[in-house]
Amino acid sequence: MERLLTRLVDFYGWEKLGKKLDMDCFLFDPSIKSSLKFLRKTPWARAKVENFYLNYGNPPWRSEDYKD
Repeated sequence: MERLLTRLVDFYGWEKLGKKLDMDCFLFDPSIKSSLKFLRKTPWARAKVENFYLNYGNPPWRSEDYKD
């Protein structure tokens, strides 16, 4: 989950991610640690983030050229 969230934040940034997913944990004083804590305690939010990660288009890490 941490790797997934880090990739999303690196690609979108906190503000854009918060607006796209409509979650306060990404908009108000966000951090990886606090967001992970929220997502681990909140199944619907975790599912929303995971689905977004899989379905939002053509993320750069799906490319064969992407180096992690």
